[in-house]
Amino acid sequence: MYDYIFLAAGLAVLLVGGDLLVRGAVGLAEKLAIPPLIIGLTIVSFGTSAPELFVSVKAVLDGVGGLAVGNVVGSNIANVLLVLGLPALIHATCCQEEGIGRNILVMLGLTVVFMGMLLKGSLERYDGVILLVLLSLFLWEQYRSARSARSIAKVELDYHDEVPTIPTRMHVVAISLIAGLMMLPFGANLIVDSATSIASTWNVPDEIIGLSIIAIGTSLPELAASMMAVLRGKASVALGNIVGSNIFNIAAIMGVTAAIKPISVGPHIVQVDMWVMLAVSLLIAALAHYHKTIATAGGLAMVAAYAGYIVLAFV
Repeated sequence: MYDYIFLAAGLAVLLVGGDLLVRGAVGLAEKLAIPPLIIGLTIVSFGTSAPELFVSVKAVLDGVGGLAVGNVVGSNIANVLLVLGLPALIHATCCQEEGIGRNILVMLGLTVVFMGMLLKGSLERYDGVILLVLLSLFLWEQYRSARSARSIAKVELDYHDEVPTIPTRMHVVAISLIAGLMMLPFGANLIVDSATSIASTWNVPDEIIGLSIIAIGTSLPELAASMMAVLRGKASVALGNIVGSNIFNIAAIMGVTAAIKPISVGPHIVQVDMWVMLAVSLLIAALAHYHKTIATAGGLAMVAAYAGYIVLAFV
């Protein structure tokens, strides 16, 4: 029982800490007059991935790398089936956003590259370096495209949609940064320790806990943002956030984690889960390409598919 309490507490601390870190970092960037384009493409993107990053690094350092890989693969699956499916139960979601096609191609390309790395049964340090190089190229291309399209104002609006409340007083910025940086490793420590114990109790591999409980927990910020975007009639923002999150999960989180220490990949990930990740990536690509609207029936189907996937993972 204590393991589940500590896991829930760790997720709560992690999510609050991540939110404080993002708000504080954006507030500091605005104080330093960093261009909104840079804030939107880097600080916000990296900040919102901080919870998954801290959990993955902690897991690898503790020798449970399967938890880290499971967290990323599971988050990418949850981002599509849950984060798109649940809001559709409240309001029909139209999968259409101008210019999203290029980012979806990047997401698909990174997914295939990542799967190729997983097929070896391990992620080596050079795999992490390759992913980080690809991430750098993606960020540079995003920056160049936004500059050439003179869409700086649009990027500013986007990140203010994602981070609506930004501290303006310097002491509040400092408190947010310090509190976030203290809470993230503490929350990650609680999650990894309790998740490892739960996996032992259930007699399942660590990656199964990462694929399910932790993946759902670390996807809660994306789910909340998606819910709010749909309720405000900005479903396209939700779609962009999901695609961006999946890109950063693979390139940034797995890149940093693998670069720190090689990771062993369990057979369940290679035989089942990475293929599910590819399938849902192709699903979101098809929905965006054909500008499909996800109504209640579609949302139910996606949520049911996710529930079935989780049950089968434990079985």
